[in-house]
Amino acid sequence: MPLPLAPLLPFAIRLGAVAAVGYLAQRLLRRHGHVGRTDQRAEEALDDLDEGLASHRPRDAAGQRNTAFRLRRTFRMGGKSYEFDAGAIARFRLREIE
Repeated sequence: MPLPLAPLLPFAIRLGAVAAVGYLAQRLLRRHGHVGRTDQRAEEALDDLDEGLASHRPRDAAGQRNTAFRLRRTFRMGGKSYEFDAGAIARFRLREIE
């Protein structure tokens, strides 16, 4: 007795589409991406961030807002412990040019 494969067809199509998009993204990154660098000053600034979200407007820079974010979590999976550390520093500046 043959197996009914028709119910698996939508899943197979979705899986193929996801694989194709992933392959295309990889090709684009390799073609148009560039090798980055690690700036030790930026690494130290990210390590010095306090946990949470902070935002302020500097008095000396009109139209500018600085924001910093850090999230640190520790979790266990499969008997091993992992630490998740995400940090971001952003500057948004809007100024009129002539």
